[in-house]
Amino acid sequence: MKNFLLKTCLFLALLLVIRSVSANVSLVVLGDSLSAGYGLSQEQTWVAELDRRWESSHPDINIINASISGETTRGGLRRLEGVLERHKPDALFIELGGNDGLRGFDLNTVRSNLKQIIDQAQQQGVKVGLSQVMVPPNYGQRFAEQFRKMFEEVAKEENVTLIPFFMEEIATNADYVQDDGIHPTAEAQPKIADFLEPYLLELAK
Repeated sequence: MKNFLLKTCLFLALLLVIRSVSANVSLVVLGDSLSAGYGLSQEQTWVAELDRRWESSHPDINIINASISGETTRGGLRRLEGVLERHKPDALFIELGGNDGLRGFDLNTVRSNLKQIIDQAQQQGVKVGLSQVMVPPNYGQRFAEQFRKMFEEVAKEENVTLIPFFMEEIATNADYVQDDGIHPTAEAQPKIADFLEPYLLELAK
């Protein structure tokens, strides 16, 4: 009888472990230098900051940083298959397009790349969130507005959540921007994490 009870307890414990593992959610960040942490160590990035927070507050969510400095939407699309195959995420946060805009890439091409990224992820059952991205107004008001609207239109057409651009307020504080005037400092990373956390928690549900 004791052996039977022991085996039953071990079986139930194993089931709990299996359920716990299967309940884990993997969230991949597919971004550029703003998420990769240009000029910073990986431990200083906003992604690493969220990972540390969630170790205790949301241990069921595993956040993975698949961002590369200098990445474009074309590069993200090219890497996507490998990222999905390697990490098998439940959710994907796309933070791409800034380099396309700064280099003056054709907006129709950028739009197509973003839509293909979203489509490929969704075809594998991955929930997608798209970051709004903006370019500085010195690139021309007309282009800046077209660029901003493109993300809104893509999110609506693809039926994905559009997450506000986390650099919009950061960029106005000199203490939060590196000397190049583009990339966030180490001090800005917790602020970015604060801003994105509720959106990414919702995405990971």
